[in-house]
Amino acid sequence: MGLRHICFGLVAILALCLSEAQWQRRSTPNQSSVPKRFENGIPQIPQRFDPSSPVFARQRFSAPFPVQTPARSDIGKPSQDLLGVQTKELLLGPVQKLMWSFPSLPEEPQQPDVPFDLRYPVPANSVAAQCRENSIYVEVLKDFFGTGQLVMPSVFTLGGCTATGEDSSAQVLIFESELHACGSTSMVTANELVYMFSIIYTPKRASYGGPIVRSSGAVVGIECHYPRAHNVSSDALMPTWIPYATTLVAEEFLVFSLRLMTDDWIFERPANQYYLGDFINIEASVRSYNHVPLRVFVDRCVATSVPDTSAIPRYSFIENHGCLVDAKLTGSRSRFMPRTQFDKLQFQMEAFRFQKEISGFVYITCVLKVAAASTPTNVEQKACSFSANRWVSADEDDQVCGCCDTTCGIRSGSDLLLKDLQWNQAFVGPIRVKDSFGPM
Repeated sequence: MGLRHICFGLVAILALCLSEAQWQRRSTPNQSSVPKRFENGIPQIPQRFDPSSPVFARQRFSAPFPVQTPARSDIGKPSQDLLGVQTKELLLGPVQKLMWSFPSLPEEPQQPDVPFDLRYPVPANSVAAQCRENSIYVEVLKDFFGTGQLVMPSVFTLGGCTATGEDSSAQVLIFESELHACGSTSMVTANELVYMFSIIYTPKRASYGGPIVRSSGAVVGIECHYPRAHNVSSDALMPTWIPYATTLVAEEFLVFSLRLMTDDWIFERPANQYYLGDFINIEASVRSYNHVPLRVFVDRCVATSVPDTSAIPRYSFIENHGCLVDAKLTGSRSRFMPRTQFDKLQFQMEAFRFQKEISGFVYITCVLKVAAASTPTNVEQKACSFSANRWVSADEDDQVCGCCDTTCGIRSGSDLLLKDLQWNQAFVGPIRVKDSFGPM
């Protein structure tokens, strides 16, 4: 009985101890089972990932979190990362240095050497004047600056007087005035009485009110000189003077030339060799040294095999005061080109050779003459070609070519005076013409 009581007491004490130990184990957390997430303020990573661990089993994310830099609290210290996102970021290591840079611009190619000569403006020769007995007659080209740009008539005046007429076909404005009108001034010298006028060009402002201009005003002075000669007899006074413009044209120094030109008529041809069937481009020109425009004509031309106009054989291909007869005589395509400038006249000759002349040399001699550009063409001053069985003029006045099949008569009076003074002989050669089928 006593022994039984002792055993029962021991069992009760043992059960009490076991239950107390189990209660302490439940109330005190197991330090080994809880992962140490922070040590010295630095997140720690478990040594091994165990899916069965209760700690990791409780982490469930509905969506992946983006990688973030450590967030900072208001006092400048990193805030606690309760979900371990910063830990994952630290595993990535340092970010690699960015190696990309903006592409460099390609180098521009260097500008090659370009042959260029600075062009200086030249006088446009756009004003012509004729001084009459008691009035003045002035012509002004609408292409006033020689640029091909026509200007309005309203921008021109003769000393304040507007134009009295206009030649639409020639694009010319006409001014006429008495010697004492239109703002003229006079001056008396020992031998002359001089009347002075001014052609005034006043450009209009742009209608759109822009800040740029492309032309400036200009004034062209004109003088009429009259000799102070008297006639005190009872006979009628017969003027012995010639109008100023006409006198200037007749007495000035003129330079005539005859040149071989390239196919585009721009440059003088550097070579004198041709083949049968080629065109020989020839340009006659005159240079004057005043403001009065002149028109050049080819009065007659002859070709020889030596530089002698009287040599035999010889071939006259322009005659009768400007009739190019080669096309009519031989059926060639020789012709005058339509005139583009008053001081130049261009014509084409189909290449030819003299029979029995081994050298193939051709020398061309022409008589050139000029007239005032304002003077209309006539039977003595013309440039006519034979084309389509009729005569046509390079100056678009075919009526003056009607005498090319007969004889173009010589006029009298002032034209005869001009004819005697305004001509000269020009020469080009040697021109070597070869057979077109091969070398000679």
